[in-house]
Amino acid sequence: MNQFQYVRPAEVPAAAKAFTKGSNTHFLAGGTNLIDLMKMGVVVPERLVDINHLPLKKIEKTPGGISIGALATNTEVSIHPLIKEGFPLLSLAINAGASPQLRNMATVGGNLMQRTRCPYFFDTTMPCNKRVPGSGCGALAGFNRMHAIFGASDKCIAVNPSDMNVALTALDATVHVTGLKGKRAIKFADFHRLPGEHPELDNTLQKGELITSVDIPASPYNKNVHYLKVRDRTSYAFALVSAGVALNIENNTIQGARLAMGGVAHKPWRLTETEAFLKGKPVSLDVFKQASQIAMQGARAYEYNKFKLKLAPNTILQALTTAAGLKA
Repeated sequence: MNQFQYVRPAEVPAAAKAFTKGSNTHFLAGGTNLIDLMKMGVVVPERLVDINHLPLKKIEKTPGGISIGALATNTEVSIHPLIKEGFPLLSLAINAGASPQLRNMATVGGNLMQRTRCPYFFDTTMPCNKRVPGSGCGALAGFNRMHAIFGASDKCIAVNPSDMNVALTALDATVHVTGLKGKRAIKFADFHRLPGEHPELDNTLQKGELITSVDIPASPYNKNVHYLKVRDRTSYAFALVSAGVALNIENNTIQGARLAMGGVAHKPWRLTETEAFLKGKPVSLDVFKQASQIAMQGARAYEYNKFKLKLAPNTILQALTTAAGLKA
């Protein structure tokens, strides 16, 4: 590793100020992603701002739902009674990610900032527009088995690796941040970016802005839920395709639906058209089969990930039937 400055502010404004003083500065929380990137030379920081002593760990009920502090660990969130009771999809998604050891260290804010696991991003000898803008995308004509089928561009076809993000986008979460210009709230759907012309930008944070909490509104989507993650090995692997499903069912009729996918796009992929289709429909296998096909509109595969065009709708179908208590 290279030499770097290390600072440990005691207050949020001081952390934002410390971040803006260096040209290549990174916030350090659990470090489960950042340390790996530093070891491999993908990230070479001049300054690390350790935020672990900031008062951002609370998980508490609010008048409108729940607020989760950015420094709450993934484990703390997944086992919290308020989460398991009111937002079980989030608990299921978190527990599908990484390993217990990593979940004990990884934080909510860090998970939101998690970088792609594209091998061309991690290999500093290969071209990658996300790592070195303008260098090209090695995955386009390379081994692209893990890559996007939605929202990609000719600059980048990498995917967001987080399971937690899939649940948060389905649950209409809001990200709260603080920077030198003050506080602001970002709808979760607007937090992560598609690659477009600037794949080096993963999200819409401005320089120095620090995630302080994630809020989720209360909703009836806490009974018929399921998170299905399809991966190469169950013990510890990132998703080939995942689906987060939460249904509000009354008298065998779907009053509302929340669906999102992981492993398929540069950001967690919300299935709003599928949600609209399901609303008001009866709970049935035929309806779920139609919904799974609607979810695939606009999908485009590459040489080695064409299997996702079949795997993705099958994953959605299984997640829907499991959430509704049916058998596929």
